[in-house]
Amino acid sequence: MNNKLYTIGKAAKYCSLGKETLRRHIKSGDLTASRTPGGHYRVLKKDLEAFVLEKGMYPLTDNRSQSRKILIVDDDPRIQAMLTKILSDQKYETETASSGFEAGAKVVKFKPGLIILDLIMPEMDGFEVCRQIKENPDTFHIKILAITGYDTEENREKIMEAGADDYMAKPMMIDSLLRHVENLMNKDQFVSNKH
Repeated sequence: MNNKLYTIGKAAKYCSLGKETLRRHIKSGDLTASRTPGGHYRVLKKDLEAFVLEKGMYPLTDNRSQSRKILIVDDDPRIQAMLTKILSDQKYETETASSGFEAGAKVVKFKPGLIILDLIMPEMDGFEVCRQIKENPDTFHIKILAITGYDTEENREKIMEAGADDYMAKPMMIDSLLRHVENLMNKDQFVSNKH
């Protein structure tokens, strides 16, 4: 979700800059920020991403996830196989993980542009996986499409609060799934083309 707010400390860490350097960019108008009643700066995620892309800075450019790479995280081998086939037919490169722990390792090695994430899994559920990815400055730019067979208002709200970028209920129609995937994969391009 691009309406997430970052403190100066987190924003600076994300773009590998010092806090004072980031403050200078805000004061000069390079980076849009708002102020709290106490006078502290807050930066919207979308503004930070646009700034980083415009300046060609780490991590969104150097350590850029390969946008055609999709990590499928689901403990059901049939879902993994079905999604792999659908996405491979569309020329996406895919990897699969059966648990949250396996997903964590694959994110580091595979560097996906998108994660299709099942919510209900043994050990670490999709909510926790999503939270960890979105709280990590090295991975929070990865898009997350949450999928679940347990489509409730509570699950939907909970996963979006954890930072998911989109949500779909199972069973998924292929056309609809591909539309969601394309929209998420193209979001970065929209951000960078604004400038």
